[in-house]
Amino acid sequence: MNVGFIGTGAMGSLLIEAFVASGALDPCQIVISNRTYAKAQALAERYPGMRAERSNASTASVSDILFLCVKPLEYKKVIDELLPVLRPEQLLISITSPVLIGHLEELLPCKIAKVIPSVTNLVWSGATLCIYGSRITEDDQTLIEDMLAFISEPLPIEEPYTRIVSDLSSCGPAFFANLVEQFVDAAVCETGISREDAVSVASNMLLGTGLLLTEGGLSPEDIQKRVAVPGGITAQALQLLNRELDGTFNRLIRTTHKKFDEDVAKLNTAFYGEEVNGQ
Repeated sequence: MNVGFIGTGAMGSLLIEAFVASGALDPCQIVISNRTYAKAQALAERYPGMRAERSNASTASVSDILFLCVKPLEYKKVIDELLPVLRPEQLLISITSPVLIGHLEELLPCKIAKVIPSVTNLVWSGATLCIYGSRITEDDQTLIEDMLAFISEPLPIEEPYTRIVSDLSSCGPAFFANLVEQFVDAAVCETGISREDAVSVASNMLLGTGLLLTEGGLSPEDIQKRVAVPGGITAQALQLLNRELDGTFNRLIRTTHKKFDEDVAKLNTAFYGEEVNGQ
């Protein structure tokens, strides 16, 4: 089985590295291409047996599974390159949330799926969202999820929930890393603790909290109740957080959804020449 990757930017290279490191794929199974050939070539040289092709069509023509890892507004151009070589039995997997299954199924003859990875997949953790097109069979789903299980917890979802689940799984690491950074900055500023020590303590705290929420079987409410003694320091600080953060995550979700809707509208224009109502 040959697996192709078109686009070796941040997420494309992350998936390649995770699949190889986890044993999901052998480098000799992987064929890659990128807008800048030298970038794909440099990545391939790190993994003996991996092949870098000079054109996207060449990568697609020799792939059984093809991951499309390019920016949303580059999709139409890349699809036009691939259309002459794609075959009905091939499996094309998009990793870009605003590109709808309908966009791809209308134009391409192959089987279509959408997978939304997370930076946490680099350490074989977190969820990978799976959305399946109408041509995907049960065997195709098993193939995709078995491969993704090496680096994540595959989570099939319905396409209308792509954005909100992506907020939680894919954007979430950046959001919570930002909160940790602000917590660390405040600790250094207010007390003089070394940044290195503060980062180490906060990072291990976040790891432990994640384990409590997953393997430990605790809910977010459970953890707060166990830590916050009524009238104690943590309880008082939680009151401050609840007051200051009231509505913040609602606004965050509205922001990501607004940008998503704008991207879908641009893609509708790129694919169809005009915006499509309801998308």
